[in-house]
Amino acid sequence: MRRNSQPRTAGSRPDRGEDERLSSLLQRVVTVRLIAILSFLLSFFLLRVFLAEATGAAFAPPGATSSIDRLIYGLLGLGLVLNVAFLLQLHRAWISLRVQAIVQFSSDLLLTATLVYLFGGAASPFSSLFFVVIILSAALLGQRAGLLMAGSAWLLYGFAALARQFAWLPHSPPVEAPLSDVLYRLILHLGGFVLVALLASRLAQELSRARSDLAHLQVMHRDIVESIPSGLLTFDPEGTILTANAAAPRILGLLDTPVIGRSVNELGLFHDNPWQLFASGGKLDPRRFEVSYDRQGETRPIGFSLTELTSEGSDPTGYVLIFQDLYEWRKLQDELQLKDRMAAVGEMAAGIAHEIGNPLAALSGSAQMLQPSMAEGSSQRTLVDIILRESRRLDRTIKSFLQFARPRDRSSVRFNVAELLTHNVELLRNSEEVLPAHRIHLELGESDTHIIADSDQISQIFWNLTRNALRAMDTGGDLYVHGRLVGDVYSIGFRDTGRGMTASERSQLFYPFHTSFSGGTGIGMAIVYRIVEEHGGRVVVESEAGAGTLIEVELPVTQPTPSAMP
Repeated sequence: MRRNSQPRTAGSRPDRGEDERLSSLLQRVVTVRLIAILSFLLSFFLLRVFLAEATGAAFAPPGATSSIDRLIYGLLGLGLVLNVAFLLQLHRAWISLRVQAIVQFSSDLLLTATLVYLFGGAASPFSSLFFVVIILSAALLGQRAGLLMAGSAWLLYGFAALARQFAWLPHSPPVEAPLSDVLYRLILHLGGFVLVALLASRLAQELSRARSDLAHLQVMHRDIVESIPSGLLTFDPEGTILTANAAAPRILGLLDTPVIGRSVNELGLFHDNPWQLFASGGKLDPRRFEVSYDRQGETRPIGFSLTELTSEGSDPTGYVLIFQDLYEWRKLQDELQLKDRMAAVGEMAAGIAHEIGNPLAALSGSAQMLQPSMAEGSSQRTLVDIILRESRRLDRTIKSFLQFARPRDRSSVRFNVAELLTHNVELLRNSEEVLPAHRIHLELGESDTHIIADSDQISQIFWNLTRNALRAMDTGGDLYVHGRLVGDVYSIGFRDTGRGMTASERSQLFYPFHTSFSGGTGIGMAIVYRIVEEHGGRVVVESEAGAGTLIEVELPVTQPTPSAMP
């Protein structure tokens, strides 16, 4: 992926990243220049010592040498002073970096031109230093600066060559070379300078673009890894964690504990060690594994897979561990299983009710006809009364089955749900199901909250849940009913201080025909679940044995297609 780079307008300042890069490169250039000047100075000094020994003459110190030698020593000394000043400027930032770079390269051109003048003119080997300066200026400052330095270098080279050819300046004799050869070298250097400036600037642009693309890819790769909702860890063959994305400590509940640098065995995902997941021969078992992970006292199902981390054409350098929290997925799976089971049970209940209803009506009718013909208190009359009483109870049970299997059509209207809860709580307080030891509390967040739903079915939810709560507190206790608006959902909660439920009872709470109360049919909670589901809501249950139960019914405030009720 390549991002289009916008040209910088005149007068605009480079960003901080470019300043840091330019400053770092200038420091390297100054360092290399200092090394080069010191090397040249030492070489020149040793050369004079060697010549003095070869000719048998006494070695003269730098101050007592010829004027040309003094000039060379002076230029090298000036170069050292300037480079020290450049280093101080980089740390103090008295002027901008681009201005300093131009000053540095200009001084390099002057020094190179001086060396060309002193050592051979147009044929001087030091003319190659012009190319180095042009390449650096084009690479650091761009094509325009490179061409400017190329033109300046050619002018200085031409002046030094012609000055040496015609002895315009003192301290050096003229060079005996054909003028045509000098002009040829001038033309050749002009083309070389311009071509080098263009090529260097082009290569610098491509390098900068590649560096920018690489940085962009690195940032994108980091963002992708950090945005993955699954946990991702990499660790070396010894088990030391090398990298971890943001989701890894969140899933493991280790937000306040550093993960990188720890042993992967300390996480608790592996009961023994991860290497047991490898089959014989060192091949990774491709299966997916699931464990029960203890996260701060809460058991969560964690699914994970382990793969080898390899580089191209080499042995494994580590392992990649990818894992997910399966808690929400398990809840969704349980809900789907519950819906499937309830659908199957509903069809079965409808069939049973149909097959039993007609014979039961005949039995009940026959018993009612026999009842008047029997004397009061006789054993026959008692048996007939038992038949009538049990047939009525069975009829109520069958009607409950039919209500679960074939609920009536929902009539959704807009009504004040807080007012409905208040009315139902007053009726509950005055019902015979409430014992003197029962205390009922109502907590409403808003007294005027309207939702679109079937008010009769909402009342049915209320009565089923409150009756179950009262039966769970057979010796008395507190029942808290609350209603509050949470976003676009209205939450109705029922919390009791009764006996609570075990994990097994919670898992079967909404299954039809499962009840923990004597005499119950096990249909009430199934009806509650179906009503909430048809309204597009959800039921949340929190309960522990001996610690009471909290059931929250979350209903959407609006329904997609409400129908009018007269």
